[in-house]
Amino acid sequence: MSGVLPALAFAGIGLMGLPMTRRLLSAGYPLTVWNRSPDKCQPLIEQGASAVSQPAHLCAKAEIVMLCLANTDVVREVVFGPGGVVETAKPGQLLVDFSSLDPAQTREMAAELERRTGMRWVDAPVSGGTAGAEAGSLAIMAGGAATDIERVRPVLAHLGQRLTRMGDVGAGQVTKVCNQMIVACNALVIAEVVALAEKSGVDATLIAPALAGGFADSKPLQILAPQMAMNEFEPVKWHVRTLLKDLDTAVRVAQQTGSATPVTGLAAQLMRLHGSQGNLEKDPATLVQQYREETE
Repeated sequence: MSGVLPALAFAGIGLMGLPMTRRLLSAGYPLTVWNRSPDKCQPLIEQGASAVSQPAHLCAKAEIVMLCLANTDVVREVVFGPGGVVETAKPGQLLVDFSSLDPAQTREMAAELERRTGMRWVDAPVSGGTAGAEAGSLAIMAGGAATDIERVRPVLAHLGQRLTRMGDVGAGQVTKVCNQMIVACNALVIAEVVALAEKSGVDATLIAPALAGGFADSKPLQILAPQMAMNEFEPVKWHVRTLLKDLDTAVRVAQQTGSATPVTGLAAQLMRLHGSQGNLEKDPATLVQQYREETE
């Protein structure tokens, strides 16, 4: 077995993409990067990465091209738009998409990319937030051919504590939808809890430590409850718009499959209300403000 590490490429140097690419560089992988705002690539260039001016150039040297982008439309543009990956992709290359996308459209894009270029697709959305990306402790849920997922497993081991093949292409996205249903509903009820505790004269900063280890405990509780109680909304670790996008995807998938998801539907409405009040780019910890205002 060769000791030469495969060349990688990465598109999307955002809240998650930056710490993920830093870990790949630290592990010694040759890395080419692209971002719509080129200045965000500068810290990686200083660490040894090469930057390119358009996504098509990512395929020049890389065996594996990775994406971590905002939504389905952005991924479609980066892959199939002018100057996109499709222009230079070739058989033997793999596209690994960490973005959270619509499962049906993921399957369609994967089929089109392979038909037009021979490049295969692995959807590998992640959970664990920026802290998990920095620590390399993300949970990665993958969809794709078993051989393709095993091929990228050594690379993804630098990014996550766990990589699980959930099925064929699109299965990773369905699993991420399930993950986000739990996370978003949890975030909303934690906001209710903190506001209720405050209105009842209870020190809300004690909620998370008091419930640690019990049935109500969770990572969202331990992260969000202290932020909410202490009004710590910056720096932004993730965005309300991201949770809203994923809840909307969950509702859409439920409709397509005939599944009943009434709690998720309500969560989407509440998240949309909060976002419409100027909070789309803010941290979900700001959800507590909505409940405080409603009870005043």
